Amino acid sequence: MILEFLAVVVAGFGGGGAAMILQKLTLRHMPEWTTPFGVAAGMLAMVVYLEYTWAGRFEAGLPDEVAVVSANQQRIWYRPWTYVVPLTTRVIAVDNRMRQRNVNNPDMVRTGVVLAERWALTMAYKSFFDCANARRADVTSGTRLNEEGIPVDAAWYQLAAEDRFLEVACGGGTHGGSGGES
Repeated sequence: MILEFLAVVVAGFGGGGAAMILQKLTLRHMPEWTTPFGVAAGMLAMVVYLEYTWAGRFEAGLPDEVAVVSANQQRIWYRPWTYVVPLTTRVIAVDNRMRQRNVNNPDMVRTGVVLAERWALTMAYKSFFDCANARRADVTSGTRLNEEGIPVDAAWYQLAAEDRFLEVACGGGTHGGSGGES
């Protein structure tokens, strides 16, 4: 966050400097507000750039076994440029470095899920995926497993059969290995 603040300040100096050079080149035929406008334009441009590139920078920093499966895009009234190109504010990734397939039921997979949001803490948790029935259940402190390693009394969420979340967790869309056995 401090680096982004510094980048915005430097962009302001750059915008102001460009406006001052433009004034010199035009022999001061520019209005007096050109320099403050250049500062503001440089800072605004840097803020917009940082907002639009954070998701790509986040994804680029992920290991090969962690794949982004969903990106939430928004249009926000106080950011009018988002009506032209929506802004990605949150991403969901599946962390298959910890994927475990159930020995008794190979269609049952436990893997990690990462939730990242701009200006918020990144959260990670584990989920069970029932690959045969296209559903998902989050692991909580009260999650119990039966003898076969299947969650008991879990809150299952139905997914579409072609859902990227399910594809990646079950092994169809990852870059990395398949993980261990549970």
